Amino acid sequence: MQIRKATKDDASGIAKVHVRSWQETYQGMVSQDYLDSLKMEDREPLWEKSLSESADTSPVFVAVNSEEEIVGFASFGKERSGNFKADGELYAIYILKEYQRGKLGLRLLKAGLNDLLKQDYNSMLVWVLADNESRKFYESLHPKKAGEEVVKIAGKEYIEVAYIWKDLNMLHQTTIEKM
Repeated sequence: MQIRKATKDDASGIAKVHVRSWQETYQGMVSQDYLDSLKMEDREPLWEKSLSESADTSPVFVAVNSEEEIVGFASFGKERSGNFKADGELYAIYILKEYQRGKLGLRLLKAGLNDLLKQDYNSMLVWVLADNESRKFYESLHPKKAGEEVVKIAGKEYIEVAYIWKDLNMLHQTTIEKM
């Protein structure tokens, strides 16, 4: 499995993983009608724009299998809310279900951390739905809980939890140790 920085040409593959992983991960948690309404064609232009405009400051890394298909991605950048004492943010890690549990999330995270550290980021925040099982992945990396907020998805309210790592060098070392 190869991990590399995404390019604009990866927008379609990233959009596919984005939609499919939402449908897999949030089944039974989020409205099935909403999940069924998600379309790769709707996400692809958003990823093309993101990969064109902010590739240097908001890096995206992809996991590519032996058939050259994107099976996971992680995106990073500046902390968006300004409400937390973090300069960086992990916006998303999405991995197709059949590729999960093989340390691919750690490898994507490590690639992003390398990039953020080169940009002189010191800390990082991530938001995750409280009911999402992947929350355990983040918790295994010893963040501090930074807050909660209510978000609406398809008209229903969900609790989202913010986790923060105050020391990216320490988090980077933890990812290496877990690999």
